[in-house]
Amino acid sequence: MGKHHLGRSGIPVQPLALGGNVFGWSADEPTSFAVLDAFVDTGLNLIDTADVYSAWIPGNHGGESETILGKWLARSGKRDQVVIATKVGKWPKHRGLSPANIQAAVDESLQRLRTDMIDLYFAHEDDPSVPLADTLGAFARLIEQGKVRAIGASNYSAARLSEAFATSAKHGLPRYEVLQPEYNLVARKDYESELEPLIRKEQIGVTCYYALASGFLTGKYRSEADLGKSAARAKSVGKYLNGHGLRVLAALDDVARRHAATPAQVALAWLIARPGISAPIASATSVAQVKELAGATKLKLAPDDIAHLDQASA
Repeated sequence: MGKHHLGRSGIPVQPLALGGNVFGWSADEPTSFAVLDAFVDTGLNLIDTADVYSAWIPGNHGGESETILGKWLARSGKRDQVVIATKVGKWPKHRGLSPANIQAAVDESLQRLRTDMIDLYFAHEDDPSVPLADTLGAFARLIEQGKVRAIGASNYSAARLSEAFATSAKHGLPRYEVLQPEYNLVARKDYESELEPLIRKEQIGVTCYYALASGFLTGKYRSEADLGKSAARAKSVGKYLNGHGLRVLAALDDVARRHAATPAQVALAWLIARPGISAPIASATSVAQVKELAGATKLKLAPDDIAHLDQASA
């Protein structure tokens, strides 16, 4: 596996990130620990979470994922082997990107993570109510305090990201070094039309979420009947059960057969091969899933494979 850097941050990451959204949700603490151990054992290192994970679950309040990850870091002693990314701005407890909110949120995240520094701290979504100079100034203070190494933006439009770069340059503030957009084989247009040219120009990293389209690109969901396999996935996956989605699955099947791989591995390998992508994010709820996902980093797609997938997913 070749290491990628997160923009100009100098932080090296392996080309696949582990999504922490499942910790404390569909993966309990012992399962999460096993998944994390297996992930690091494969040689991968970027773990992505957020303060809001997983507040959407009845009985949860938010902070569960960071708490489990922090317990694992303390127990495993593997803090120096991983790059930790977390986020601020979406959790109702710490909603928005005001300087006071960012300062309060980061201190709580550090406590839950049981670490003294967050490697990559994301604005989880844009907050137009706060001047970009104020938000970036707050992030600058966190970097000065040694609490954060680099910053990123999630769910930003190209226009706002471009404005943020201009603000950083004008005021001598740290810039967003990583973008986290939705991007996968069945959701290409929004990223490729405006965001991709900008990130290539500015040389920032990309860690895309929904890399497997909520599980659709694993090939497990091919009909309405298959949606019954997961009530949680039915709504998010059902929208892909159309001619376009099924063409993509057929192309994934073709390429997977050629390489004795799985559709999920091919879908991730396509993203890894895409110029500008640092590490797609994929979640796992078992050690077997970790091993399958990690196999994508060793899968080298031929130009014909990529062209076939490009055409089917266009």
